[in-house]
Amino acid sequence: MTEAQVTEANRPLGDGVDPVVAVEDNSWLARVGFLLCAVYAGWHLYVLNIAPLETWTFRIMHIAGALILGFVLTAALAVKPATEGRYSTRLPDILGAVSILLCTIALGSLFAAIMFLEPGQAAPPAWTLTVYGPALAIGTLLAVFTGWVYPARVGQMTIADVGLIIASLASFGFILFSLDTLSLRLRAGTPFADPNNGWAAFVIAVLIMEMTRRVAGLALVIIALVFVVYAFMGPYLPGFLEHRGYDAKRFFTYVFTDNGVLGPTTAVSSTYIILFIVFAAFLQASKVGDYFVNFSFAVAGRARGGPAKVSVLASGLMGMINGTSAGNVVSTGSLTIPLMKKVGYRPQSAGAIEAAASTGGQIMPPIMGAGAFIMAEITGIPYTDLVVAALIPAILYFASIYFMVDFEASRTGMRGLRSDELPKLRDLVRQIYLFLPIIILIGALFAGYSVIRAGTLAIASAAAVSWLTPYKMGPKQVYEALGLGGRMCIQIITVCACAGLIVGVISLTGVGARFSNLLFDLAQQSTLLALVFAMIIAVILGMGMPTTAAYAVAASVVAPGLIEIGIAPLIAHFFVFYFAVVSAITPPVALAAYAGAAIAGSEPMRTSVTSFKVGLAAFIVPFMFFYSPGLLMEAPWYVSLRNLITALIGVYMLAGAVQAWFMGPAGPIIRIILLGGALCMISGDWRTDLLGIAIGGALMFRGWQKGKLASA
Repeated sequence: MTEAQVTEANRPLGDGVDPVVAVEDNSWLARVGFLLCAVYAGWHLYVLNIAPLETWTFRIMHIAGALILGFVLTAALAVKPATEGRYSTRLPDILGAVSILLCTIALGSLFAAIMFLEPGQAAPPAWTLTVYGPALAIGTLLAVFTGWVYPARVGQMTIADVGLIIASLASFGFILFSLDTLSLRLRAGTPFADPNNGWAAFVIAVLIMEMTRRVAGLALVIIALVFVVYAFMGPYLPGFLEHRGYDAKRFFTYVFTDNGVLGPTTAVSSTYIILFIVFAAFLQASKVGDYFVNFSFAVAGRARGGPAKVSVLASGLMGMINGTSAGNVVSTGSLTIPLMKKVGYRPQSAGAIEAAASTGGQIMPPIMGAGAFIMAEITGIPYTDLVVAALIPAILYFASIYFMVDFEASRTGMRGLRSDELPKLRDLVRQIYLFLPIIILIGALFAGYSVIRAGTLAIASAAAVSWLTPYKMGPKQVYEALGLGGRMCIQIITVCACAGLIVGVISLTGVGARFSNLLFDLAQQSTLLALVFAMIIAVILGMGMPTTAAYAVAASVVAPGLIEIGIAPLIAHFFVFYFAVVSAITPPVALAAYAGAAIAGSEPMRTSVTSFKVGLAAFIVPFMFFYSPGLLMEAPWYVSLRNLITALIGVYMLAGAVQAWFMGPAGPIIRIILLGGALCMISGDWRTDLLGIAIGGALMFRGWQKGKLASA
């Protein structure tokens, strides 16, 4: 493993968050952690393709592995600035040692239960597990508390983190032991559940939220805690929020079933998500991913405002694979943002454009981050149908951003990059075969292969294609790619598990059904009002959350209500998905925009407002789904084509209204007329389309006449 790769393996985790790295890049612990990541990723490929495991067992081991790896590779997120050196007090070491002792006692109790379980017995002797639950819970909470109060120093792995690793082994081990021995599948969520199952599930919930805090920040943790508290406070709440309430044992055993943590979110993260994260790691290790960026520079770099247009293309290509908006900003923005500033974009515009483009990667078929896989799991709609449906909306989104950056470049007189600053398109065309992994992936999907088989073929093709380049992937490079893939997936797996907690609460309490009734009542007054309300809820639920978790939660709360008022499931879920995605660029909590601001050196809030303006079309396109189902291919081809053309005209006019430029400077009145023409394109009715086209045509003729007079 190269020094650069070790550094990559221990880069701080998080979607806009920068936790303290627990181990030095060249330490033995970093190397062991990287090895474990490679084994973890390789184990998934083996199970998915060669030796399938029972579903619950596989998902439990999947989450357990991610948490253990996370505790090995990260230290506690500092609640106060960390400095070099050790604390003057020995208290954190003492507290950590006590947590290790208690968690070890719990782990020993589990081993005793396994050893003394006689063949044919329904349960182990009661004495073996007498202290298991209290010891495990107290030890885990003590370790979490220690990490909060005494955050780790740079280059350290705390004693408390060792306690959390032992707690993970003890809690997940007991759940695996209970699947058959204590009939967990039948008893979970009922009054007959084993009390120790309740203790283990409680500890797992704490571990998931602690790791989520480290890799994704507090926003998702706070939302999860609100839902958990809601499960217990239901009897005391008014109106449609009221429910009968649940005791702790029933609640925690229920949420750690396939109705909650082990449900759709983990089903997707344990199969499709990890597969495509490993695919992204192979593209990175084989340098095929660099080719995508270089190709984008060669195609769009010479145009006015070239780096911004490169950002649109490159972020779309890379963002669909890597699964996080802010992560995509960091990976492609580190190159495109400085170049945008170089050709004249303001820092806040450069950060905002990259944020909007990277966010759009989550809606770019065929991979769409991870959203398409979760949508397929929840709705039962075939994945290939979702990919086809997503095509026109993705075109509209990226076209709108392209128009935005082009108008800004034209308005400010920016140049493109010089030929000597760009890769040669002629040379890149000769390497067009480097697109083969993506082509093979798409071809395999539409040839009828399963997503898992298609993804595996794409991974193998990325390694094979590398042999046509100077960066041939041998055993060492494959190992590094697996390690990088395992390292990259920790965040999204943890986030999916935390979202599963929320989904479990929604399922248990029935609040989703009551929300559906509320939307139904609103729809009796106005369907548009119901859609606007659904939009607001989806954006609020998604703020501060990675895309995958945002959609999973919104799909449980909002989508059923939209379906209840008569909207087709495909349209309802795409509506929710879009707003969950664009929550990453919606002030005041816009993770992607904040990541862009950090690279651009701009003020975060101003950058988030600018990114909202650049991505404004994404807030209008979902309403087009409802009024023009042809945009999701839910109509004859000629209707879909007409909807696409008129919608493109609409987003073109919208970009002109936002950027105050339409074949020349646009004053307030012209901007209002442009906005009105753009809105005419939403309904999909041919009469409003003709009106919008007439408005656009008149304004273009006016601009042409003014330009002609100016040149004369």
